[in-house]
Amino acid sequence: MTARSCSPVGAPCWTDLWTSDVDVARSFYAELFGWEALEPSPEFGGYFMFARDGVPVAGGMGPMGDMPASNRWRIYLSTASMTETLELVAGAGAQVTVPAMPVADLGTQSVLVDPSGADLGAWEPGTFPGFTVLNEHGAPSWFELLTRDYPRAVEFYRSVFHWDINVVGDVDGFRYSTMLDPQGDGELAGIGDATSLLQDGEAAYWSIYWEVDDVDVAVDRVSELSGSVVEAGQDTPYGRLATVTDPLGAQFKFRTSPR
Repeated sequence: MTARSCSPVGAPCWTDLWTSDVDVARSFYAELFGWEALEPSPEFGGYFMFARDGVPVAGGMGPMGDMPASNRWRIYLSTASMTETLELVAGAGAQVTVPAMPVADLGTQSVLVDPSGADLGAWEPGTFPGFTVLNEHGAPSWFELLTRDYPRAVEFYRSVFHWDINVVGDVDGFRYSTMLDPQGDGELAGIGDATSLLQDGEAAYWSIYWEVDDVDVAVDRVSELSGSVVEAGQDTPYGRLATVTDPLGAQFKFRTSPR
């Protein structure tokens, strides 16, 4: 287990689901992970939280007015200064799709598209830090960007979000870098060259991995709850992994960490 009171600058600090059917999504994830789906907040346009053991673990939102939901999970990276981050974004080839927006006293958010085409959010915490527990069943375990423009993506996250980059592999067929925890506590997220993996027309994207006690049990449960299996469980040097979608098509991944 990793417990923290705040996320390091540049690290993934929150995720939320933009779903086309709030009731289905609330039921699916509650049954899958044992989360509690908290009541939507009228103050924040119906935004709601999922809680794990009484602690917020993810957010959720339905369609916004005439804007249909995209059925996807969005990752937010922590920033100490939204003003500085957006200034750096402007010169780094990224696009700001939602400018800085205060969320009461909780913090300030914005939404971006990075230079490789991946959607992500930025979060400057106020009273709400985001994730406080990682690497337990039903909590986040890993975060990963898959992109065709690997060099440009690595430079973007290094320069804009101040990542300390660790090059894991740099050969044909395996180019991968990670963000090192500035406090020396391991790696926090990864960027992979997915040129050979992404389908024609498929945009770069961020994935979230949820830690589970048993990947195969979790995959079976997804099927029972009318979700879909994209990639069944497979053993890797980084643990047993699988890729699934919820009943509305939002994709996410499972991980059982190496013991």
